[in-house]
Amino acid sequence: MKLSNPLITVLAGALMVVSLSACSKDDKADKAKSSKAPEITSTAVGTETVKGITGQNNEQKQVSYMIGMDIAKSLEQIKQEIDVKSLNAGLADQLDGKALLNEDQHKQIRDAFSVKLQAHAEKTAAELPKKNLDEGNAFLAKNKAVKGVVTTASGLQYQVLREGKGPKPAPTDMVRVHYKGSLLNGEEFDSSYARNEPIDFPLDKVVPGWSEGVGLMSAGSKYKMWIPAALAYGEAGSPPVIGPNSTLVFEVELLEINPAQQVPAEPAPAAQ
Repeated sequence: MKLSNPLITVLAGALMVVSLSACSKDDKADKAKSSKAPEITSTAVGTETVKGITGQNNEQKQVSYMIGMDIAKSLEQIKQEIDVKSLNAGLADQLDGKALLNEDQHKQIRDAFSVKLQAHAEKTAAELPKKNLDEGNAFLAKNKAVKGVVTTASGLQYQVLREGKGPKPAPTDMVRVHYKGSLLNGEEFDSSYARNEPIDFPLDKVVPGWSEGVGLMSAGSKYKMWIPAALAYGEAGSPPVIGPNSTLVFEVELLEINPAQQVPAEPAPAAQ
């Protein structure tokens, strides 16, 4: 598992700022050719909008603060390693041409820190399958006691949100569904609702949790399902969003069984 160097990310951000500056110059040149194009004289958003960033050189202060925010966002994953006072000093000294580290020292520290980050990333990756499995099992053990939640013999859990009056699909039927899928932390990773397009797929060509759960539904039903890792993507997961041994949460509407469209327009959301 590779971890991108946060320092490179910051450099990329700085290059983006330079690029924006160049684009701004090009834009101004283009606008000079057109009398209809208004000239942008300031990037500041006004004294009333940004409280605490006002006074002389207000625009410069706002831009500087924005760049500081971007740097902080790029360092979010390693913020526990950052001493803000020293970071500010390094930034100020470098801009003033008075950096305390020479190039060799800078490279030595950066390389050693990169090795440390890589080791941490590998350790985290090795521990993730057990962490996700333990969290999933703990959640399912608690969730099974929630009113309306049914746990099947396989460990699948579901809750009827709306019971339809149509037939139930056979294991080899084609079904048309609307759905959204998320992780236990609420992060949504897929949604036919967002695409405004339901999907067709053979019920026997998806992960076991989907096959079993949708097989319990009557056409017109809407269920919420909690699929244990063993009935979903298992230890392999489905990178980059679905990690190893992840328990998945789905809301599924069974719209139709054996619709006229027999071939899925795209792979099923939980395809094996």
